[in-house]
Amino acid sequence: MTRRRSFDESGQAFPIYITVVGGLLFLAFAYLAVGQAAANRNGAQTAADAAALAAAQERRDQLAGAWVDNLLDPEKWQDIFDGMAEGLTPSCWRAEQLAASNEATVLSCNADGLLSYTVEVQTNKTVGDSIVPGTETKKSRATATAVIEPRCDFELPAADEEADAEEALPMLNCKDGADWELDSGTPKDLLPKPENLFDVHLAD
Repeated sequence: MTRRRSFDESGQAFPIYITVVGGLLFLAFAYLAVGQAAANRNGAQTAADAAALAAAQERRDQLAGAWVDNLLDPEKWQDIFDGMAEGLTPSCWRAEQLAASNEATVLSCNADGLLSYTVEVQTNKTVGDSIVPGTETKKSRATATAVIEPRCDFELPAADEEADAEEALPMLNCKDGADWELDSGTPKDLLPKPENLFDVHLAD
């Protein structure tokens, strides 16, 4: 009797064991699918961040170059710090480069005003096969915005001081206490670099 009862109990426990193991396996595969999707999504966000920053940095470099070209014309400095300069060219090609290096494709790249770029990308790879239907063809998208901010300000000379302005240029007062005293004879290699003139960062 005892042996029969033991056999019956073990026979009843076996289906429960199979059900529990099956449930655990399902949870494990579901967790794996979530992990795959999260990794793909993170990859998309990394690519979007890098692409937006690249486009903004390209525009920053162009603005810094325009400032150097107009060094002796301080009347144009403020326009340049505001993002306006002659001869600026599109910067989204840099976004496409950085997205490609992060295995993604740029879907859109827009200049939001003069000192901001918003980029949307899509991953080249799919999430991959999983127990969730459709993931084998699902790609992730992400958007990022990068902002260009002037780091310096200055004061134009008063009207009665304009006679001396040909040699002495306005002092640039920049963040972190960096002040630049400039004149018409300052060598180019001693002029502020793009990163001295502008900050580039992702928007909050």
